[in-house]
Amino acid sequence: MLAALLQICSDSTEYQKALIYYWFCGGSFKDSPYFRERLKASVHVFGVALDLKLWSKVHYRKPSYRADLADNLRNVAIPGTGVPLSTLAHFRIVAWGFYVFINPGLCFLAALNDSRKRRQLWPSDVANAFREQLLEPNNWYNFWRINSRLAAWHGYVSNSEDYATENKWTFLKLGEERGVKVTPFLKEPKLVCKHKNEEGGLGIEFFKNAVHGGDWIIQWALSNDEFLTELLPSEAPLSTFRVITASWGGISGKSGVKALSCVLRAGRRNASTDHSAVMFNVDTKTGIIGQGLSNAHWYRIGLLSFFRCPWTPPPSFTKHPDNGKSYEGIQIPDFQAKLQTCIEAHEKLCPEVPLAGWDLALTKEAGPCLLEANLSCNFFKGSFDQNWYFEFIRDYFVFCEEQEKRLK
Repeated sequence: MLAALLQICSDSTEYQKALIYYWFCGGSFKDSPYFRERLKASVHVFGVALDLKLWSKVHYRKPSYRADLADNLRNVAIPGTGVPLSTLAHFRIVAWGFYVFINPGLCFLAALNDSRKRRQLWPSDVANAFREQLLEPNNWYNFWRINSRLAAWHGYVSNSEDYATENKWTFLKLGEERGVKVTPFLKEPKLVCKHKNEEGGLGIEFFKNAVHGGDWIIQWALSNDEFLTELLPSEAPLSTFRVITASWGGISGKSGVKALSCVLRAGRRNASTDHSAVMFNVDTKTGIIGQGLSNAHWYRIGLLSFFRCPWTPPPSFTKHPDNGKSYEGIQIPDFQAKLQTCIEAHEKLCPEVPLAGWDLALTKEAGPCLLEANLSCNFFKGSFDQNWYFEFIRDYFVFCEEQEKRLK
């Protein structure tokens, strides 16, 4: 018991000292004395510190990093709390207090819950679970935040035009110009839609095409190809694969793009898009679909979620809940060629961006094609080589730090 308590206190103190070092002592990531032999902990804790270090800096898609945080965390809550994480993005002092004092407490509660679920409530098990939660978390949210912080920081220090690729219209224009397999779009100047029963000028809308300076990207609605149609329930929307690729092109003198992960977002019956979906991991080497994954408990907002939302994710699954179809073990045809579509898109459209999430659709009308690029990307719980990933992030953090010194 005493040894476990000392370990918990030691980990908490080391975590808080590292944050003080970065925030108040001007400490650098490269020269930090904290977690030197623990790369994952080193990257994670520095990533936490980056939220405040980047707070007022211009974001590649928003006036400030803080504004981007407030936008992107509106529908995300720490499981079991119901409180939107965007609450922390309004005042720097609130974010500071949360990270220094509240976060360790929440990690301790999560460690207790994890240990209880595993039926391992020995003090040493709780202490080890706390260390993981505080210093080396494995949940999708913390990986997403690392990716987003890197994109924000690298976009700021590099001022690269490649970050414009996240704009949907820029993405389609550049894709067509550079031979990337993007979803086709119409060139007509204007589209009119009329309700069949409205009269007197009602029920009519005009949409000016972005091709001619308007605000609307006008496209045919695409449908799933035969392979996906057989897997999905009837009346399912166009469903995509989220493929994450990593590029060394944002570091001077380096090049090369690598596919890190792939997740099938299988749409639900009668949903309009695959934002309502169940997710299945896909092995990037074989193209074989694995177990189903869920992070829905992170999106439970409101007071009732405090009482009803579980702290831990639901168990993995193998079948689609709407049609009972088993996905595990199914191989995606010509998977490596489809993966290459995403790799080539990263090379041609935004090689200077460290990480990109591609929405790859397998369509009946246009074959495999890309809907958009997400540069503050989300693994959606897909599996990836963590050792490679954290070395990649470390090298980019060091590069960004050196670039920022030059800016000053």
